[in-house]
Formats: sequence, C-alpha cells, structure tokens
Amino acid sequence: MEIYKPPSFIQDLNFKKSIFLAGSIENGVADDWQKRFENEFKDVNGIILNPRRDEWDSSWEQSIDNPHFKSQVQWELYSLERSTLVVMYFDPNTKSQISLLELGLHLKSDKVIVCCPKGYIKKGNVDVTCDFYRVPVYETFEELVETVRLIVT
Repeated sequence: MEIYKPPSFIQDLNFKKSIFLAGSIENGVADDWQKRFENEFKDVNGIILNPRRDEWDSSWEQSIDNPHFKSQVQWELYSLERSTLVVMYFDPNTKSQISLLELGLHLKSDKVIVCCPKGYIKKGNVDVTCDFYRVPVYETFEELVETVRLIVT
C-alpha cells in the first residue's frame, strides 16, 4: 500500500483502490492504530489515506480562519468522499467526536467498516445506529483487519 497523509493530495483518487483511516486520533490519548493498520496492509496493492498528520501542531486554532486547520479538514473531507473504503476505529480511551461526525456523514455510503470495542463512551450509540443501517460493528482490531483483508485482497 502507498500511504498518504495530509497535506499531500491525490488528484486521481477515484481511480485507485483506497482506504481512508477514520477514527480516533487524539494525540497522546489514542492508540496509533493507524500505524498498526498500515503495517498489516503493507503488502497489499492500493492506497491508505491516513489523516494522522506527522507535523500536527496542537496549538493551531480550530477555526475556518486558520489555513493549517482548514486544509487538514478539507483533506479529510476530500479523501473520505473519494476513498473506496472508510475504516473507522473508536478507541475506548477517547471521545472521538469528529469520528462520530464522519460516521454519520458516511454510514449510508456502503463503504464503511466499523470497529468499536467495549469501553468506548458512545458504543451504544454506534452499535444502535450501525444496526439500524445494517452496518456490522467489529469488537476488536484483529476482526477489523481480517474483514478489510477479505475485501481488499
């Protein structure tokens, strides 16, 4: 897999098998599950879109007027829309409000795979909403990886 992170844009994303890694990022709190996922799929042909920006600055004001923050969010929105698969992981140590927003935006797209382990603060909401829209919820990272591997290989 080729790995892309913000701010690198891929113009022809619609023409390639691509996985967007949506889910918990909260630096210093969330497990770097994105890196573990990348390692699991390094032998697969395609693209991983990882929003965990290497040079993220937590002092950036989260405002539309901040060009760094705005470009990060636009990168994520662009990549979510054009990816062929959206993998969501809710780390039990986080609140992941933006991940919940992304789940709501893309749940009906038929391209979302969800992993929500026990202990995640809003697991009940994730489970009921996914059940309503007939999207399975996986309990472990290993089940998530196994399911994605069946889809992309």
